[in-house]
Amino acid sequence: MQNKKRFSFKNLTQISGFSSFSSALMAILLGLVFGFIVMLIAIPGNALAGFQHVVLGGFNRIADVFYFATPILMTGLAVGFAFKMGLFNIGASGQYTMGMFFALYVGFMWNLSGSMHWIAAILAGMLGGMLWGFIPGIFKALLNVNEVITSIMFNYIGMYLVDMLIQGNSLMYISTKARTNYLPSDVQIPSLGISGSNVNFGIVFAIIISIILYIVLQKTTFGYELKATGFNKNASKYAGMKGKSNIIITMIIAGGLAGLGGAFAILAPSAIEGSSMTYEPINIIAANGFTGIAVALLGNSHPIGIIFSSVFISHIQRGGTLASLVGYKPEIIDVVIAVIIYFSAFAMIMNSALARFVKNRLKKKDSDHGASESEKTQIDFNEVNYKTKEAE
Repeated sequence: MQNKKRFSFKNLTQISGFSSFSSALMAILLGLVFGFIVMLIAIPGNALAGFQHVVLGGFNRIADVFYFATPILMTGLAVGFAFKMGLFNIGASGQYTMGMFFALYVGFMWNLSGSMHWIAAILAGMLGGMLWGFIPGIFKALLNVNEVITSIMFNYIGMYLVDMLIQGNSLMYISTKARTNYLPSDVQIPSLGISGSNVNFGIVFAIIISIILYIVLQKTTFGYELKATGFNKNASKYAGMKGKSNIIITMIIAGGLAGLGGAFAILAPSAIEGSSMTYEPINIIAANGFTGIAVALLGNSHPIGIIFSSVFISHIQRGGTLASLVGYKPEIIDVVIAVIIYFSAFAMIMNSALARFVKNRLKKKDSDHGASESEKTQIDFNEVNYKTKEAE
């Protein structure tokens, strides 16, 4: 009983999620080491200072870390939730952009009072993302068209469509500045009150949504059916689960999550009074959608893991911008993130090999311990037997 109460590394390795956590940690360490090597090659004299900015710089801008983590947290959830169903939702960028447009439209074109305005804009953003997720879901469920093809094409369709609609609306678009107008203050999400930062209640809403998503996936029949369908489509169909409708529902929910990310990004209050976040229709796909894929992979598609991975990615992005103070380009962070994601696939393999090595070592240790205990018992028995004979 005392041995069971003691800390055991063997028991730790058997905890659910330990393998995923150790794999992500290994990928992060390898990615950071690779980034340091790149810095060392680029500007040897400033490598240590630049790397220090990357790793620790985000702590000096923690409010901005949470602000920039909000949209990639939502797109990460959009990708990760679809992964659980066995779907690769690479269309998070289009869903994000469409959600942002719907939020902008309600912000400029609807006349609502008080908090109803920003709440309606957020819900509109979710609706826009759901619409853009619904279409690839229909193609996949009814026509068996690969969702990767349809969703990535809808990234471009959504981007060009939104740009066209914004540029054609004189109330939303300022042609002389090539960007959208400032949103009214009543449509902006309430700030968390940290001066000089855009951080707002969007990060709180995003974390709550992540927790709700975790509960749905782990504690409900609907979540079990989605995961079962993702593990084995044929077996789940044989068990009576509705695979086609689950595909459509999954893509609608995933699209809605990405749409919320777009709404949270564009409705954020500005640190400069009288202004707001703006959108520039310059025919570029939203980077937050693809960053969400990296966030989902690093978080192993787990809603709680995605929270931490989004904050981490945002943290090193903020630190990467500070690396320019010692002569490095901010793009070096994109290299580090790409390497981290690249290593995350290999980390699972290396982690499995490491786990087997550790388990074999623990088994050998247990067997040696058992053998020594057996020898000790035999010695004690012989001693008792000898003393008994002496007494006789």
